[in-house]
Amino acid sequence: MRPALATPALATMTALAMWLATALPLRAAELVMFEQQACEWCEIWLSEIGPIYPKTAEGRRAPLRRVDIFDPLPHDLKHIAPGRYTPTFVLVENGREIGRIRGYPGEDFFWGLLAEMFDRLEGAGNPADPS
Repeated sequence: MRPALATPALATMTALAMWLATALPLRAAELVMFEQQACEWCEIWLSEIGPIYPKTAEGRRAPLRRVDIFDPLPHDLKHIAPGRYTPTFVLVENGREIGRIRGYPGEDFFWGLLAEMFDRLEGAGNPADPS
């Protein structure tokens, strides 16, 4: 019987893998913005909400990810239909769609609709709490 090999390289790789597993947070939730070039409502959202969103509790809980509807869909979004209308906002958690907002209904309505989607997240409560 051959003894198991325990090399320093294997031990280092194992330690590195364990460190990465605990040190790097998983992006469990994200807000996907399906957009297209020359979309007037996309531009309005980007000017009214875009600068604010990453600074909010919602933005910290579900960072924005912009995807052009005419580009090939990223592999992890293949099961989510972008729709025909832009912007379309899809709240995704652990690879599944939680909810969507079609179009940009204005700043006041957007935050209310977004809050409703966040209420459906696993472990809902404080959007800033990623647990």
